Amino acid sequence: MKRNTKGFTLIELLTVVAIIGIIVAIAIPNLLNAIQRAKQRRSMGDMRTTATAIEAYAVDLNRYPPAAAYTLPDTVIPDATLAGISEYLSPTYIKQVPLADGWNSWFLANVDSSGSLYSLGSAGRDGKYTAKTGTLLGPTTDFNADIVYVNGSFIQWPEGVQR
Repeated sequence: MKRNTKGFTLIELLTVVAIIGIIVAIAIPNLLNAIQRAKQRRSMGDMRTTATAIEAYAVDLNRYPPAAAYTLPDTVIPDATLAGISEYLSPTYIKQVPLADGWNSWFLANVDSSGSLYSLGSAGRDGKYTAKTGTLLGPTTDFNADIVYVNGSFIQWPEGVQR
């Protein structure tokens, strides 16, 4: 009696499925990490773009645009965000001011009373502003850490392998 030798055995199929499973187990965490890093980079790029518009405004009027002061609350209200200064910047200095970061949290903006200092902030992945404690400054490796931009440079930013 002749056996039909066409097709794959169960062992061969299980081996292929196991190999695909191992590849997926390695690839998915890297993909999720890449997505979070892209959100960080988008937020940083939007902050730089907004800062460029703020600087252009300052060159023309010799002061930064007024903004409502903020204390980095856990729940952000639009009055404490870039919405407060977007009317001064748009459409002359920037077509549309980005109001939300990569995680859809409001960007925060602050200009001191003299109009000579400004800051921009993003809450990071968790959406909670923690920079007010002053415990985290400089490079960070946490997706939940705030991204803070003050007068032309980042004072807290993501760097290295993120967790």
